[in-house]
Amino acid sequence: MVLEATMICIDDSEWMRNGDYAPTRFQAQADAVNLICGAKTQSNPENTVGVMTIAGKGPRVLVTPTSDLGKILACMHGLQIGGEMNLTSGIQIAQLALKHRQNKNQQQRIIVFAGSPVKYDKKTLEAIGRKLKKNSVSLDVVDFGEDDSEKFDKLEALVAAVNNNGSSHIVHVPPGPSALSDVLISTPIFTGDGDGGSGFAAAAAAAAAGGMSGFDFGVDPNIDPELALALRVSMEEERARQEAAAKRAAEDAAKQEKGGEISSSHDEIMAEPVSSSAIAADDKRHDLTDDETALLEQALAMSMDDAKSGVAITDTDMSDATAVDSDLALALQMSVEDSKKGPSMQDSKKKKGPYTSSPDMTKVLEDGSFVSSILNSLPGVDTNDPSLRELLASLQGKAEVFLVKETYCSTWIRTCLSCL
Repeated sequence: MVLEATMICIDDSEWMRNGDYAPTRFQAQADAVNLICGAKTQSNPENTVGVMTIAGKGPRVLVTPTSDLGKILACMHGLQIGGEMNLTSGIQIAQLALKHRQNKNQQQRIIVFAGSPVKYDKKTLEAIGRKLKKNSVSLDVVDFGEDDSEKFDKLEALVAAVNNNGSSHIVHVPPGPSALSDVLISTPIFTGDGDGGSGFAAAAAAAAAGGMSGFDFGVDPNIDPELALALRVSMEEERARQEAAAKRAAEDAAKQEKGGEISSSHDEIMAEPVSSSAIAADDKRHDLTDDETALLEQALAMSMDDAKSGVAITDTDMSDATAVDSDLALALQMSVEDSKKGPSMQDSKKKKGPYTSSPDMTKVLEDGSFVSSILNSLPGVDTNDPSLRELLASLQGKAEVFLVKETYCSTWIRTCLSCL
């Protein structure tokens, strides 16, 4: 794990407005710078990174070497584009900033982004390169922009003058569909020296080269165990959710198929011809219904006849009762005749007075066996009752009050017969 202090030189000249790198040269360069700063600080907690510009009115240090990644990324906002790139002055100021680093055990490295033409000749650049090599400073150059062979030769001569046992590198990135940062991920500028880098740099490089197949979810558990665990739990939950959804869909499809089979079988049963037994059962049911209807109509007619001829029904009931006892029939006949002759008897009462009696009725009351038979035929009457015997004796002795008693007796008999 290399311990380094790195200064990154940004080209902010007018050439950075071109759009041959999406979205612009300057934005593509800023994304690559952010990625390199993250890789350097994540590979070793004691690594420091500084950022400076090498165009405009002159080279300017934005942030001195620090391990605070937020401070490094914040310095990239609000930069103004203009002027021409001053490569030699920028490299010398970067070397001076690394000389004043706090940890002298850190190796020194300068990364230069050159996206505009280089106005210096090879001899000047080689002289600067030899000075960097003397002070043990490594140099990485990212050549992008125009495909200029003269510019590439000058930068190649600069790197060759600085290189010491492969510690310095140059990368040429032509315009194209690939982003600048994506191309740099697989280069030594990003991964570092030795075993190809470690930490964030190694992970990013492996991801770009398709080397993440050895880890679940593309994350090395040794680098970020919490992220790997979270991704594994999330994947398990998603797999369980998909299995539940598939099971639910299969159950719904099975229910729909079963419902379709039941409906089709029901339609087939309904479409079958009706058997002879079913026809016979329907005919029998219709016959029973007709008989019940006829009985209901007959009952209604009888009830209407009874309402119209209530008196006739009463006479019929009385005639049936007389068939039981001839003596009772005689008494009933006499009472009915008296009721029919009510007005004439009232006239006779007016003429003869209320205490006039009929000789025939007097004879009837004097016949004790006849009266006893009538009283015995009545329900709830006790002939041995002393009060009843006293009443009969008084009736036999006093025929003058017969008419009054006759009327009462007739009413009493009718009432008793109606209750039978």
